[in-house]
Amino acid sequence: MAKAKSAFVCTECGSEYTKWQGQCASCREWNTLSEVRLGSPRVGGGPSTSGRSGYAGIVSRQVVDLGAVDLSEVPRLSSTFEEFDRVLGGGLVPGSAVLLGGNPGAGKSTLLLQVACKLAQQRRVLYVTGEESLSQVAMRAHRLQLPVQGLKMLAETSVETILGVAERERPEVLIIDSIQTMHLEDIASAPGGVAQVRESASALTRFAKQTDTVLLLVGHVTKDGTLAGPKVLEHMIDASLLLEGGADSRFRTLRGQKNRFGAVNELGVFAMLEHGLKEVKNPSAIFLSRAEEQAPGSLVMVVWEGTRPILVEVQALLDDSPLGNPRRVAVGLDPNRLAMLLAVLHKHGGLFSGDQDVFLNVVGGVKVLETSADLAVLLAVVSSLQNRSLPRELVVFGEVGLSGEIRPVPSGQERIVEAAKHGFTRAIVPRGNAPKTSPAGMQVIAVDKLAEAIEAL
Repeated sequence: MAKAKSAFVCTECGSEYTKWQGQCASCREWNTLSEVRLGSPRVGGGPSTSGRSGYAGIVSRQVVDLGAVDLSEVPRLSSTFEEFDRVLGGGLVPGSAVLLGGNPGAGKSTLLLQVACKLAQQRRVLYVTGEESLSQVAMRAHRLQLPVQGLKMLAETSVETILGVAERERPEVLIIDSIQTMHLEDIASAPGGVAQVRESASALTRFAKQTDTVLLLVGHVTKDGTLAGPKVLEHMIDASLLLEGGADSRFRTLRGQKNRFGAVNELGVFAMLEHGLKEVKNPSAIFLSRAEEQAPGSLVMVVWEGTRPILVEVQALLDDSPLGNPRRVAVGLDPNRLAMLLAVLHKHGGLFSGDQDVFLNVVGGVKVLETSADLAVLLAVVSSLQNRSLPRELVVFGEVGLSGEIRPVPSGQERIVEAAKHGFTRAIVPRGNAPKTSPAGMQVIAVDKLAEAIEAL
């Protein structure tokens, strides 16, 4: 049997070397070479002496016309959490690989343990832990008051052993906690390295595809919040989810970053309670817990997350800056976009904030990624700058262009209806999103320019 070969690949530029060296000769970076296992050479794979191609003996699969592909719905398994199923696009797909990442303490293991214990009452589930002992997992399950009968547990880090056990047990759901602790015997690098993570994930994913097993992987994140390990790991898997939440907040948001079976940027909201994570069915209600007395700089906006609208509160605070270079701080929004919007406010709104420190915060720890928050951000800044409170029943959304125009955003009608359900009676929206018939009790003010929106206040 041919011996597997290995090479040393630079993680910065991708250059390959036959042996390890301290510095990459191509990009001049130090300590960036990692061992990568290469495929074994194919016996008899070269061209034949008869003049025919060496690939003529390989049996090829049948070519199928795209129109003849069966479009029947792929069966899905419910994770027992509606918010989790929402982010996944409707549930767990057999033969899929899902990567769940998040900061330490966010609740990744807690969420998957809850899912495993509940699924094990109806299906075959194998939970593999590489970071904790079986007694630690059992103590957590007891503390969370979870049903533990039927859940198969394995404390192992060797991928070969795990695949052997999985081949014998034939689970419908296989959970690996975590992929950074897994290792293959024939790779010399330590667990967590580029080669180990890539090859371990490849072997586990291959097993899941061949046996129609749902594979759930726990992944670590770096200090900047991105998934640790090689980027090719995110290309291997079918769905990449990120569980976010600060240590000072009991709420956790599960966001889909990649999903081959559903929409991306879908958002699920959970609350960390004494007995584990509990899903929040109406996220707008928790993000709208406002003070009795309305303060300047506070305004409610409607953002679109995946397939549903969510109402969140944005707060702005402007103060005279003692510094020559005033501060621009945005929590939950893009700071660069805030600087751009302040320039638009000065140019087309006639309000100068160059001598003010500007602080912006999205209440509840939500990260707003879309541009529909532009108009609400600027009107909150105007409210704080002029020290005048805005009506509590007012809701705002819309994108602001560099020439001061208010651009329409997707799903404007659904946003207005969601605001009306929560008792809002006035809305400032782009003219392109103005409905032909407003919801009962809702006054919709359509604007084309930023100056019109400021005048409407």
